[in-house]
Amino acid sequence: MDLGLPPVATGRVHTSVSHSFRDYRQAVVESFVPLDVSRINSDPFWGRLRSVDFDDAHVHEVTASAHVVQRTESLITRSDPRFYKASLQVSGTGLLIQDGREAVLQPGDLAIYDTARPYSLVFEEDMRMLVLMFPREQLGLPPEMMRQLTAHRFSSDSGLGAMIIPFLQNVSQNLDRVGGVTGPRLVRTAIDLITTMFANELDLEARPRDSHQLLMQQIRHYIEANLSSADLGPTQIAAAHFISTRHLHGLFRQKGTTVSTWIRERRLENCRRDLIDPLNAHISVGAVASRWGFVEAAHFSRVFKAAFGMSPSELRAHSYES
Repeated sequence: MDLGLPPVATGRVHTSVSHSFRDYRQAVVESFVPLDVSRINSDPFWGRLRSVDFDDAHVHEVTASAHVVQRTESLITRSDPRFYKASLQVSGTGLLIQDGREAVLQPGDLAIYDTARPYSLVFEEDMRMLVLMFPREQLGLPPEMMRQLTAHRFSSDSGLGAMIIPFLQNVSQNLDRVGGVTGPRLVRTAIDLITTMFANELDLEARPRDSHQLLMQQIRHYIEANLSSADLGPTQIAAAHFISTRHLHGLFRQKGTTVSTWIRERRLENCRRDLIDPLNAHISVGAVASRWGFVEAAHFSRVFKAAFGMSPSELRAHSYES
């Protein structure tokens, strides 16, 4: 959990049109993680970047002439935030390279890549792409397993892709509508749908060889479903999964955290998202806290400020002003 001041949900569409490659490269670098952007030919260049920022997730529509984007080893530092980028090819063709794999993306194809490792994107013709960038933890899937899916083409022609990718295509076609008060919920829905597609591809529930991983997945799902219960704690969680509390604590210790810390951080994150959502403006801070299992208002305010650097009321006011 990022304990620094979180970005606010602006919900506004920002458009940058570049008639020079230098301006386009600068716009790309400022909108994403540090990247090397280079030209393929000397033809006249044109590029447009439309962006909407919601909390810590970002939606970008990139339209440009032929070019290459590279995230090289030298551009990656240990302190960089860890993001996934899910890219939907809208028009033109793209080549994604990461982790020793290559995926040729045609219109209607989706692929994911990890900003913590080098990757390349090659566009040899005019292109348009929707890019959804979000922190890795929002996907809710183990990074070591997600590594199997980077630079893997997901098609809109079959399987879950036939249901999920059209939703993302509609996002691309209606970006101005996404940039409104319902935007944060639409982006969360998009991430949830992508998670469903990737979990299905990994076939997590059919992996008995890693019983600890499966158990942790079940425990995390249980915690998410019961965050509103003020009684949620190690005893209840362990009993629901027929394990000892000692075993439960050991599982979380292996992940570098504790059961109580995990519950508190998940509750705080949900509170934060509700507080900055304009659709929740009529709900009091106390009601938001109670919704996610915080009983004592003073305690909630104290732990919230320790986590995010400002009180719940201050965060709500700051996000609405922005």
